[in-house]
Amino acid sequence: QVHLVESGGGLVQAGGSLRLSCATSASIFAFRTMAWYRQGTAKQRELVGKISSGGYTDYADSVKGRFTISRDNAKNTVYLQMNNLQPEDGAVYYCMVSTHSGFDFWGQGTQVTVSS
Repeated sequence: QVHLVESGGGLVQAGGSLRLSCATSASIFAFRTMAWYRQGTAKQRELVGKISSGGYTDYADSVKGRFTISRDNAKNTVYLQMNNLQPEDGAVYYCMVSTHSGFDFWGQGTQVTVSS
C-alpha cells in the first residue's frame, strides 16, 4: 500500500500561481509514473501531466507552458507548479502513482479555486 498526501491547494486570483505537493510513503524509484489529474465540478477527471521514472514529462494541451511537474527524489515528493492560473483551472487536483508492477494509487485530492 502506498499513501499519498497532497497539499498546496487554495484560492488564487486569475493570473496567480500555486504549487501543489504530493508526498509519498514509498521511494519515488518504486514508481513507473507519477501524475497529476484534476476534476472540475460536473466534469470528468482528466490528466494534467505526468513524469516518468526517467524524468520525462508530458502535459495536457490546456496547461502546456503554464504548468510544470517536478520531483524531489530525496523527499519522495512530486510537485505541480501552476502559473498563470485561470478560472477554468479550478478543480480538485489528485496525485496518482503507478508502480512498476502495475498498481495505481491515488491521493485524497486538494482543491484549487481560481477567481476571475
